[in-house]
Amino acid sequence: MYKMKTMQTRVFVVHAPSSLASRIFLKAKEAEMMSEGYAWIVTTGMMDLFYSLDSNVVQSMQGVLGVKPLIPISSRLISTSIRWRKKFADDNPGITPPANINLFGLWAYDTLWALAMAAEKTGFREQPSSLRNTSSLNSTNMFITETSLTGPKLLAAMLETKFEGLAGDFHLVNGQLQPSSFHILNVNGKDLTQVGMWTPLLQSSSSQTNTNKTGFSGEKLEKIIWPGESTNVPKGWEVAVSGKKLKVGVPSEAGFPEFVKVERDPQTNNTKISGLYIDLFDAVMAELPYSVRYEYAPFERSDGSSAGSYDDLSYQVSIGNYDVAVGDITITTTRSEYVVFTLPVGDAGITRTQKIQYDDNPNDKWFFLKPLKMELWLTVLGLFIFTGVCLWILEHRCNKAFRGSPSGYLGLFFYIPFMSIVFAHREKIVTNLARVVVVVWIFVMLVLTSTYTASLSARLTTFKLQQGDTDVNRLIRNGDYVGCREGTYLAEFLKRLGFHESKIRIYKHPEEFDDALSKGSENGGVTALFSGSPYADVFLSKYCNKYMKVGSPYLTEGIAFGFPKGSPLVGDVSTAITKLTDNHKISEIRAHWIQQSGCNKDDPSNVGWTNIGLRSFKVLFIVTGAVTGTCVLVFLVSFFYNNWNKVIGIYRDRNITTWTKVCKICELFDDEDPKYFPKFELVCKTALCQNCELPRYELQADRANARRLPILLRRLGD
Repeated sequence: MYKMKTMQTRVFVVHAPSSLASRIFLKAKEAEMMSEGYAWIVTTGMMDLFYSLDSNVVQSMQGVLGVKPLIPISSRLISTSIRWRKKFADDNPGITPPANINLFGLWAYDTLWALAMAAEKTGFREQPSSLRNTSSLNSTNMFITETSLTGPKLLAAMLETKFEGLAGDFHLVNGQLQPSSFHILNVNGKDLTQVGMWTPLLQSSSSQTNTNKTGFSGEKLEKIIWPGESTNVPKGWEVAVSGKKLKVGVPSEAGFPEFVKVERDPQTNNTKISGLYIDLFDAVMAELPYSVRYEYAPFERSDGSSAGSYDDLSYQVSIGNYDVAVGDITITTTRSEYVVFTLPVGDAGITRTQKIQYDDNPNDKWFFLKPLKMELWLTVLGLFIFTGVCLWILEHRCNKAFRGSPSGYLGLFFYIPFMSIVFAHREKIVTNLARVVVVVWIFVMLVLTSTYTASLSARLTTFKLQQGDTDVNRLIRNGDYVGCREGTYLAEFLKRLGFHESKIRIYKHPEEFDDALSKGSENGGVTALFSGSPYADVFLSKYCNKYMKVGSPYLTEGIAFGFPKGSPLVGDVSTAITKLTDNHKISEIRAHWIQQSGCNKDDPSNVGWTNIGLRSFKVLFIVTGAVTGTCVLVFLVSFFYNNWNKVIGIYRDRNITTWTKVCKICELFDDEDPKYFPKFELVCKTALCQNCELPRYELQADRANARRLPILLRRLGD
């Protein structure tokens, strides 16, 4: 029993005579094997004689499960049992008869009835005849039997006999009783408690399947009290107390020391294994409800080099050279053919990493134009010209600064609006309509200049990353080289994506990845690096200022521990992983090994600035154009109203062409407005001044300009 206790299994089936089975349970009780975690199952022979067992044996069998054929209750069975107990009491005075006839007695009773019915069916009335065995004529063996001539007929009749016996339906098939229903019984105290029923499955007449199939009746078993008075269903196994240590295979070269690192002391030749997945495995095994001894063994050759890929390590687990594979091992179809994986302990996905490139070069000679889109620059230029033309129209007849030769008009169109931005123009605005236009224009320019300054400053301080081309087919069409890590499944993955084997370059260490990406495909490197998401995170934590992730990751099943198929540890290890995930222990271990970098963790394509387009100022420009256009329209209506007679006269003059009419109206517009340019007339008199010989002049002015006469006189006096 103690040897059985050191075994891994905790489920035992006892199929033995009651005398031997009783001794087994007494010894099992003594060896503490009738405690929680164990499951004992006994067959019909023990269950049928349960009430005749010694009380010590019954006490040692607490929690045992057993099966017993179902005996249908009938009036015939009851009457037979009463008569049997009376007969037992008469033959055995002083002994209390059993409550019921045991199964073997019922079977014997039914068998005798079947034999009697078969004999009656054959119609034998005389002494059965026999044929002496010819092989025994010269033999002295007195126990050689003769061959019955009526036996075969009697056997055939008995096989065809069917009736309702004390033990149920009696029907022999191939010399055996048909399976009947069974009680599933649980030893609880001094009694047997029924927890379920095992019945034959119903088969249709056309079914070609075996009619001996059985199954449970009902949805599930009733509550079972297991050994140790436990209601928890035993899992059926435990780690052997005297078992050997688990041999845990780990990759000798994991690529990133943060994941798995194998160090060897050259003096002592001792091996030290550490890393993220080593700590995770230690934490998971410590979370198990029982102790498991294990030791790490690098997957390497005698010279210390790697013994193969992760697929090879998984295969070694399947053939028994290792008991479990631990490391940065991704779940794949190929590896799943060799081992059974636990729940993932690491992130899933294949990430594409490429060199960072910026949208703009600050040394570009046209860099100052980049803050605003071309459509906005053209709109602002058009608004400059429109505002300048409108100001000239509004001020030309009223302001001397806006008069002059036609060649100077073009300069005014750009000069006045531009100088208004910095309030540097010296020309005085005299009309109210022009002042309204200038105020609105200055407001628009304040908004534009502020926006332009902010955008330009952002471009000079924060360079926006280019949005990487997420189409992997472009890399294939361009013939670019791509890289992946040695010993992984990624080379085959890239081939399935469409990359030619010659375009795939293999690297081992992060420094090699950095060098290859820096060179690019043109200089012997690679354009893109494909790696698992955990590797990409560690790599970018060191080189985030040079490289970035491109596109969405390709989903995979994640990183997990691999056990041999059929290993009883898989379920418990997966449960432990779930517990560690829920209490954030896995996250804490991960944070210890994978340090957060100082780089921005946001998507690089979303960091920085955007070009400002026309849509941002659409409403502002509409308001500006509307106000300016309205002012010009009001001015033109006023001009034609005040000069209506002259305009009508020019229009009705049939002696001139249309072009001449337009030119005359333009000349009329070019005239100075009398309200802003008063006219004074000097009239010469023949009389001489009294005190001088110079001619005497008289000033004649209209009433509208009479108030300006003193000023003019002073100027003449000067």
